[in-house]
Amino acid sequence: MNQQKKETCCCAKTKERSEKEYKDLTNRLSRIEGQIRGIKGMVEKDAYCTDILIQVEAVKAALNSFNKVLLTNHIKTCVTNDIKDGKEETVDELVDTLQKLMK
Repeated sequence: MNQQKKETCCCAKTKERSEKEYKDLTNRLSRIEGQIRGIKGMVEKDAYCTDILIQVEAVKAALNSFNKVLLTNHIKTCVTNDIKDGKEETVDELVDTLQKLMK
């Protein structure tokens, strides 16, 4: 689906995403990246602390939203397919992941 060259990942598992999912996730990350650059610019221009803090919270909210979308897609595809294929260990992996996300 993704027409760009796939880079080697540090993870053993991979997932081929639909073009729609790929575009949604990369667009969200691009917006977050822009927000981070904006915060860096604010620091470089000596912006007021509370103004920067508000922008940091906006980035955190955007990252949380990204995680929700990614987790939803993961459950609907990877987890569901693995359970159908009898790979029950995927549920344990999901529980471990959720515990890490909830710290």
